[in-house]
Amino acid sequence: MPAEAVVDLDAVAGNAAVLRGRLAGAQLMAVVKADGYGHGAVPAARAALAGGATWLGVAHVHEALALRRAGVTAPVLAWLLTPGLDLTAAVAADVDLSVAAPWALAEVAAAARATGRTAGVHLELDTGMSRGGSSPAEWADLLDAVAALVAEGAVRVRGTWAHFASADAPGDASVDAQLAAFAGAVATARSRGVEPGLLHHANSAAALFEPRARFDLARCGIALYGVSPAPDVATSAQLGLVPAMTLTARLAHVRAVPAGAGVSYGLTHVVTRATTLGLVPLGYGDGLPRHASSGPAGAGAVLVGGRRRPVLGRVCMDQVVVDLDGDRPGPGEPVVVFGAGEAAGRPAEPTAQDWADAAGTIAYEVVTRIGPRVPRRWTGAVAGGAA
Repeated sequence: MPAEAVVDLDAVAGNAAVLRGRLAGAQLMAVVKADGYGHGAVPAARAALAGGATWLGVAHVHEALALRRAGVTAPVLAWLLTPGLDLTAAVAADVDLSVAAPWALAEVAAAARATGRTAGVHLELDTGMSRGGSSPAEWADLLDAVAALVAEGAVRVRGTWAHFASADAPGDASVDAQLAAFAGAVATARSRGVEPGLLHHANSAAALFEPRARFDLARCGIALYGVSPAPDVATSAQLGLVPAMTLTARLAHVRAVPAGAGVSYGLTHVVTRATTLGLVPLGYGDGLPRHASSGPAGAGAVLVGGRRRPVLGRVCMDQVVVDLDGDRPGPGEPVVVFGAGEAAGRPAEPTAQDWADAAGTIAYEVVTRIGPRVPRRWTGAVAGGAA
């Protein structure tokens, strides 16, 4: 293949163990939504469980059901419901569902009655992010409806949760405000006869940087894959995390060009000296960010022959041109687009964070958007049966 994404499942398991060690007794929910942030949901789930995770989290019901079809039996929470979903398969498969509004609770209860089972629910509260979750004004009414359905036996409350807006900025005032709102909501639940179950508010950043937010369970996504949730605060290496994905390719073409040659679409880059160029058969159609094209803010870079080679000109759909600086490796020469870098003792190797910095985005987006045209290969001692 012209390119592949190699996923080190031992790194995923090791990162899970690091996170579990930071949680001071709280459980770890490994978030494997979006196909495990591009790493493969089923292999990542199995590796995370091997590393000490006890729960799995996904956004959508179909993601949870894919885990069940693959034989994954660990507790799974799916948290993004829309009206009209068929929830019976999820309830029958013992997938927990998040509810934040009466309509969602009613649809979960209907699925429970249809299957003759009690549905596990997690109550989502908006503590200040203004995204998902029950608003404080609606919380009491939701609790009363929950209490009635618990008494009926249609649902059981397995958890109560919320999400931070700015946990990646330790000390931000919003963190204190959200924690206070969460504590108040939990107290209200108990006062209205609803036991809240497992309390979970922490994402990767809060799990690592905010001990007060760890509660009973922490939902960790990006850190599980070895990427720092707050690189300005601490790098992956400083956190003891190892990036699990290495995106590789092989040079498709090498050519010499004279000074003054324009490069790629629009000829937006003109070389100022004679050099050699390498063609890497990956582009924005495979997930490389087009915003990492060369320009005043810098550019993405790859590793060829032990040296970083910057992108020249625009990132194209299927390919990108890099500056080989007069070197003449042959076509087929291995290319590391990004990998574990410093966290694996390879400081010259670009990382997903480097590409994110070049594109003005976050590393979450870089790893998650590597598309299906790039095959995955899973390695490591825990890889047996993981795929």
